[in-house]
Amino acid sequence: MSTRCFLTVFLLTVATLSGCGTSGGIVAPEDRPPEIQPGEKPAYRLGTGDVVRVSVWKNPELSVTVPVRPDGFISVPLVGDVLAGGETPEAIADDTERKLTRFIRTPQVSVIVQEIPSAEYQNRVRVVGGVLDPVSLSHRDGMTVIDLVLAAGGLNEFASPNATKLYRTVDGVAREFDIYLTDILSSGLLDTNYTLVPGDVVAVPERRF
Repeated sequence: MSTRCFLTVFLLTVATLSGCGTSGGIVAPEDRPPEIQPGEKPAYRLGTGDVVRVSVWKNPELSVTVPVRPDGFISVPLVGDVLAGGETPEAIADDTERKLTRFIRTPQVSVIVQEIPSAEYQNRVRVVGGVLDPVSLSHRDGMTVIDLVLAAGGLNEFASPNATKLYRTVDGVAREFDIYLTDILSSGLLDTNYTLVPGDVVAVPERRF
């Protein structure tokens, strides 16, 4: 099927389902995810299995290369466990410095990521629920909600498009944002066709009978 025909079928499906979701409207700034600038990427947060080099200036005996354990911690000489899972390298360095002040005057710590096996999963976006083919895709710059829904084959016959949600972690806190798919596709209102970031999950609910 050509791209033009596919889009036509997709739009007709959305039009048919438009009465099945909640009504849309203008989204207040506080109810929108943070703006993403072109080329901007969220700070990398470590996951289980990632390997980091912790270097303590002028104290090579305290410098180690360690993996992030399944419990999310790394082991650092003198201070013991330091939380690393879900944290940025900068945050880990700051935490290690604070703990080392009990033993060293004005410690200076740097943390460098050396291996990132968890990135394969962190750098993905996902769509679930009322789509033809729920999918997990590698994130690409500029990818939007509609790109993800189209990649999932469009909506299924049970979808409630205007009740769609975007789930995103913002500053370490899981949040949800409304997406009005019917408004986007039937009325050309792109207010909630958000640009995606790694880790985003789009959930299209299905009608209850």
